[in-house]
Amino acid sequence: MTARLSLYQKAEQELYKLDRTVKAKFYDFCHLFRDNPDHPGLDLKPLKGDKRVFRAKVDQSYRALLAKTGIDADGQESWLVIAVRHRRHVYEELSVAINRITGEIEFVDLAVVGGSILQRAGITLTPTEPEGEVHTESVPSLQVSTKSVPLLADVTAADLRALGVNDQLIDLALTVTDSDELYQLVDGAPLLSKDVLIGLGAGMSIAEVRKEITAPVEIEFDKDDTENLAAALSRTTVTTVDKDIKSVLEEGDFRAWKVFLHPTQAKLISRNYNGPARVSGGPGTGKTIVALHRVKHLAEQLPPGPGMPILLTTFTKNLTTDLRARLASLLEPDLLARVEITHIDQLAARVLSENATGSSRQRIYDTVALDHLRNLLAETGPSRWSPTFLLEEWDQVILGQSLSNRRGYFEARRAGRGRSLTRPERHQIWTLLEQFTARLEKDGLETWGQAAERAARLEMERARKIEERRTHSAAGDRRSVDDDSSSVQYADYRYRHVVVDEAQDLRAAHWKMLRAMVPQTSSDLFIAGDTHQRIYDHQVTLSTVGISIRGRSSRLTLSYRTTREILARVVGIVAPEQISYDNLDDGTDTLDGYRSVLHGSAPEFVGFDSLDDELAELAGALRRWREEISNASDGTRLDPRGTMAVCVPDRDTAAKVVHYLSAKAGITCAELTKDGPKGDGEVHVGTMHRFKGLEYQKLAIVAARDGLIPRAGLIESYRKEDPQRYAREERKARSLLFVAATRARDTLRISWHGKPSPYLPV
Repeated sequence: MTARLSLYQKAEQELYKLDRTVKAKFYDFCHLFRDNPDHPGLDLKPLKGDKRVFRAKVDQSYRALLAKTGIDADGQESWLVIAVRHRRHVYEELSVAINRITGEIEFVDLAVVGGSILQRAGITLTPTEPEGEVHTESVPSLQVSTKSVPLLADVTAADLRALGVNDQLIDLALTVTDSDELYQLVDGAPLLSKDVLIGLGAGMSIAEVRKEITAPVEIEFDKDDTENLAAALSRTTVTTVDKDIKSVLEEGDFRAWKVFLHPTQAKLISRNYNGPARVSGGPGTGKTIVALHRVKHLAEQLPPGPGMPILLTTFTKNLTTDLRARLASLLEPDLLARVEITHIDQLAARVLSENATGSSRQRIYDTVALDHLRNLLAETGPSRWSPTFLLEEWDQVILGQSLSNRRGYFEARRAGRGRSLTRPERHQIWTLLEQFTARLEKDGLETWGQAAERAARLEMERARKIEERRTHSAAGDRRSVDDDSSSVQYADYRYRHVVVDEAQDLRAAHWKMLRAMVPQTSSDLFIAGDTHQRIYDHQVTLSTVGISIRGRSSRLTLSYRTTREILARVVGIVAPEQISYDNLDDGTDTLDGYRSVLHGSAPEFVGFDSLDDELAELAGALRRWREEISNASDGTRLDPRGTMAVCVPDRDTAAKVVHYLSAKAGITCAELTKDGPKGDGEVHVGTMHRFKGLEYQKLAIVAARDGLIPRAGLIESYRKEDPQRYAREERKARSLLFVAATRARDTLRISWHGKPSPYLPV
């Protein structure tokens, strides 16, 4: 008799952490079990507590815990591996249940909640294979608080049951008296129970937990059918145990975690939106993961054969590289081929290339354009307008609104641009910018902002011709409206769906271009972003560029990347109680309810007298991290590359860090560039802008000092003469540091020499 074997997701995560020799024996166990579950060598036996749970031998020391989930029409048994444990950690009281909210199978192991709290609740665990006298050390010890008031004093057992907490954990949860005790209780608990209890413990109301945690995962099913594991298995996230499971497990939990979709996010993925939709949330809440899985869902819904592809885009090139790698682990090659992954400026450049009729212009970054403006002002004489102000006025107002003449500029809105301008002042500014653009054109140059604006106009014209062609076709008129509108170029839109990550950094022209590239239909645009992480000065109200997200916005509040200890210290960097952030439309965005479900070590803040001292201590920290990541418990060496990083404020400091680590500390580095990591070094090093959207197990921020964050003199001059501009520049600088600090999953170390940045919580 053969069996079909599946792997419970939590069991898969636990297997990542076992010795390589145990993993190898587990592969052999799976092969033997699939061939014959009744093989004598497996010693398959039900537990005495929940007889739906069986234990079987992996080797002399380890046991697989399984639940039988049914038999198909051909007589093939279906089994679910719910855990792999050392035999001394296997107890008769282990159980499985069907969650009343999600309908999924849950595995409950009370041994992980702590020996002391079990004693308080009068629960004694019975080993399935006792070895003489049972010692109390075999059950984890819990440091019980001396407080008498329960942490969840305002919550009842009925409340917890209605929110989806597992029945075996409810009474225990109502006895804990502080958050540390609660975290020990939920260690190893089913995911929904863990999220609900941590949310309540962090101060969320029952209504908030219901709305943000329970409701998104609730499904309709027969709530009285609590024994049908076969039906529940179809609703449970599992991995089929086959030849591919070996490579999956050997990749390690960090790489798998980077594409892990939390159940509370799943409904955002599969929903059919009747227009553009947006998901927001603080760092680590899973916006990028949601965007990737949304692409996967949309790709799986595409009709067979050729047709309009899906576009996945973002602002920075190096983030595009990371998105491509992650998506490749989610999609089969044939579906991946139907997704175009490109950064937004590259997309604009392609539009311009397709429409080029003569010599093309060389595109320059804003830093180069700023030098041209400085030269112009030096030639024209003293001006009350700084080159930085003029460049931003041109980029955000004139290009942002596609203003082509002086009159249009006189009438333009300048929301968020600081103090208002009189008509004579606008006249002066327009005259200077006319001279500036004429100079660029003469030299065969254009900025990326200009390129985006030109590409947007071309795509909007293309969309107009497509719609006119469709209108005339529907009316039976085959004559073209324009001489060239019948060509294949105007047959259809470029994309069926567009998904945007890190949306807060796109220009207005980018949005106009994207809007014109996809037909206005259901699920046309899916937008993921957080304005607390806006590190470029491109503030856009989506409704003004033809994208309405009203009624189709969702907010994620639970961080699955940054630990609560890190989050508690770094959220103050963006000063959410003092500074207002927009929501990509006419409202405001907040971090209300933003909290972590992870527990870890507190971040480290260290000051030094000199950069040399700072770098010497950095090298020591990196060596310790390397050993922690590299040395598996079985003595094998794991590859630390891509798991550690050093983040700095500017390129000059990045070069110094790379030189010191490589030449003096013997630590190989891979510098982060716009194309991704350059080289094969074990530690990634880059500026804060390069870390946008990336994630690392262990992260060090170096040179977080006043004068670099914020840059000396950069914003201070605006404090008196332009308070609104000062507030905007400060918000941008704070966001950049916030983005950097929240790239860490497990460990964060922030250091400086001299005076620390005023934005640091020290």
